[in-house]
Amino acid sequence: MEACSVLEVDINGEETVFLNKQIICKYSGTFRKLLGKSTSSNGNLKVIFNDFPGGAGTFELVSRFCYNNGHFTVMPSNVVFLHCAATFMEVPKVLQKTKKCMEEIRYWAWPEVLLGLKQCQELETSPEADPLASILMDALVEKLCLAIETSPSSAASACSPDSSLFRFSCDSKSTESFKNSSARSTWWFDEVLVLSPRLAEMFLKLMISRKFDNLIISRFLFYYQKVKFCPASSNEKRKILETAIDTLYVLDRSCVPCKSLFGVLRLALGLNINKGSMNKLELMIGHQLDQVTLDNLLVPSPLKSSHLYYVNLVLRLTKAFLDEARRGSQLKKVASLIDQYIAEVAPDPCLKSSKFLSLLTLIPDSARESHEDIYRAIDMYLEAHAGLNNGEKLSLVRTLSYEKLSIESRAHMSRNTKFQEIETPDEQQQQQQKQLILHVEKVEISGENEKLKEHIEGIQWRVMELERACLKMQNQMEVIKKRSKSTSRGSNRSLPKLCS
Repeated sequence: MEACSVLEVDINGEETVFLNKQIICKYSGTFRKLLGKSTSSNGNLKVIFNDFPGGAGTFELVSRFCYNNGHFTVMPSNVVFLHCAATFMEVPKVLQKTKKCMEEIRYWAWPEVLLGLKQCQELETSPEADPLASILMDALVEKLCLAIETSPSSAASACSPDSSLFRFSCDSKSTESFKNSSARSTWWFDEVLVLSPRLAEMFLKLMISRKFDNLIISRFLFYYQKVKFCPASSNEKRKILETAIDTLYVLDRSCVPCKSLFGVLRLALGLNINKGSMNKLELMIGHQLDQVTLDNLLVPSPLKSSHLYYVNLVLRLTKAFLDEARRGSQLKKVASLIDQYIAEVAPDPCLKSSKFLSLLTLIPDSARESHEDIYRAIDMYLEAHAGLNNGEKLSLVRTLSYEKLSIESRAHMSRNTKFQEIETPDEQQQQQQKQLILHVEKVEISGENEKLKEHIEGIQWRVMELERACLKMQNQMEVIKKRSKSTSRGSNRSLPKLCS
């Protein structure tokens, strides 16, 4: 062999191979363009590839085809590598064989399709990988749907909430039947774990478009997230969560358990996932807020916040719940939940009065039959926040409804020094209030004067309400006066000057 016909090829810095220039140029258009008419050059020719798809192993496959004079078997196990490499090297005869192999994909076995998808992930930098992955993914979903449709127990019947498989039974035969049926519907979970988050997203979108059972998709998503999350990098974790959230958002709401969503939420709060995905997650949880427990809501606040619990999150979740039309029973259940939450966060010394007031006024008053929990929460908050000014205290007390308090709470409130310390705008009315309180304290609790005591307490509360109304009117009058002054000044400025 002449020296000039020896070709040195460096493949991605992994390996260097020596080839016959005439043989490789006979089949490869890329090498013909690179080398041209360089046969008269002294010494070896050298070509360096920095982005050859699949690396040295794939280059060897195409080279073997060239050295075997075009005789090479293309199989499902090597078609992806060969197709990408042949496209890069411009070897038409190899491309003809790979395209013919892909046309027969409906005859491939399930493991062969999965292997092809795994190879597409390894060649993700190649422009040919995505079109091949799309074809392979379509075949994978088609085979999965066909397998479940022909199964003795379909996924829908095996995992429907109305199915007897979901009912508790002490019969060992029933339990064994459940395990077998569940296994038949989820046998593919572990096998599809080989897919990257990007291909998993493609896989799930195809399943949804094929009207695949939403409950099974939901179960797979939570399983995929659980298994793939821990060993992943931060960027991969973020992508896994975003894929899970975006897919769950389009599923039937009844197929997405709220408890599992809170598990995703706690992970998402530790990562900087995109705002759109976080909003979808909060909406999904908010729409099912009537199924939430107090423990679910007690989410620690972000690191930058000083307060103990993530109050802003609860405010957003509740608003998402209230934005939808709700039955009375659901609303009352959420009202009770929020009241429990308010009582839990009230002792936090770092919780601002504005946030606490937002929680108090979050639920419509019609949803609360009693203000007992609210009164106790305000009492605890005032105990933990002795430095509040008079206006802040008044704002909190105004949220209470006297009619929705029990006799015991009214009596307790009349003796509560934290409430008595709240100054009213009118000193004379304040003195009247103190006289009423003193009068109530002197009344002995007995069967004969109980009604009188309650009546006096009612008068006392009405006096306080009048005081608040007065204060509100005074504030409004001051605002009106200020506006009128500014208007008069503005009108004077706007007058046109007379010609001199």
